[in-house]
Amino acid sequence: MSGPSVTPADWLALAGAARDRGRQQADHVSPTAAAQVRAATQGRIEQARAEGLLDPAARDYLAAQHSFAAAHDPHGLAELEGIAEGFGIVAETLFAHQHLGMLRDVARGATIDRDGCSAWATGDGPDGPLVVKNRDFSGTHQGIQRLMWHTGPDIATGGVMCLGSLGSPGAYSSGMNAAGLALADTQIGARHHRVGWPRYFLMTRLLARCATVAEALDFLRAVPHAGGGALILADTTGATAAVELGADHVEIESGALSLRTNHFVSAALAAQTLSATGQIDESSAARYAYLATTLPEARRDIAGAARLMATHADPDGGGAPVCQHAREGDETHTLSSVIYSIREACVYFHPGNPCAGRWQNVRLPV
Repeated sequence: MSGPSVTPADWLALAGAARDRGRQQADHVSPTAAAQVRAATQGRIEQARAEGLLDPAARDYLAAQHSFAAAHDPHGLAELEGIAEGFGIVAETLFAHQHLGMLRDVARGATIDRDGCSAWATGDGPDGPLVVKNRDFSGTHQGIQRLMWHTGPDIATGGVMCLGSLGSPGAYSSGMNAAGLALADTQIGARHHRVGWPRYFLMTRLLARCATVAEALDFLRAVPHAGGGALILADTTGATAAVELGADHVEIESGALSLRTNHFVSAALAAQTLSATGQIDESSAARYAYLATTLPEARRDIAGAARLMATHADPDGGGAPVCQHAREGDETHTLSSVIYSIREACVYFHPGNPCAGRWQNVRLPV
């Protein structure tokens, strides 16, 4: 990468069966970080309970989702149970935590913090296929973002490098596998949810079993979805796709360039977007419009991606808050930025706001 300096990134090696990998997260962190993980998880659940979010209907939905996971994603459920064991969190609490976004969507008046983002993929840039994402959050995950390398008997793709949060399973934000498939998600509030694959579990399973965008799309078309959010994917062939996850169906847009922020774009799902007052939702359209206008003409290499993800809105109406900073009355901020270089089998990672220019990188250990 030309421009900002790049230093080697730290990463956690998690190996073995899914439950073992989950438990190993806690083995690699300090007592202070472990306490922060517990606070980030249990604090949000306590807030949700205080706001009445975990009412009988929500508890019934969580029970149905747990049964679905046990039947269709035993490895994801085992990893979550291992994480709970390692950090000393009740497994049911951690499972509910993974569903708070959906529960918030269907509960009027809930104010649970929001997970947002800007993500895009290019298949034909000068540095080959890239998947790029800024993760924006209004909650308490600052300082617990980690790169984690997963290998185990349930991973058929040679290994998966994920960027996620300690205390959460697998690809909680984005990832790339040794076969050359990379993906990232964006949070989109949805008016309708059902029993099916939650996005965070789905991402990990795609990376564990799929080598190409085509294989991932086949899987996505064939399974039921809980609904909400979008995925951005790219692979070694230069294929990219943006997939909007509706509860009743998925909308797929393929090409050499794909992007999403925090609202549904497709005609079929646009009306299903559930927006809330806050920095993430209010800026989603501006961020999408800026990226949609800028990316086709931009130099879509690694250095260019780093510069683009550091973009701020300017007083004259130019730019956009792709790199988000907390403002008064709204604690939304960019937790991390990541660029997956599929050709290099390398991850470029920036903790915190990418405008600081302190990028790190790690090559997949394959």
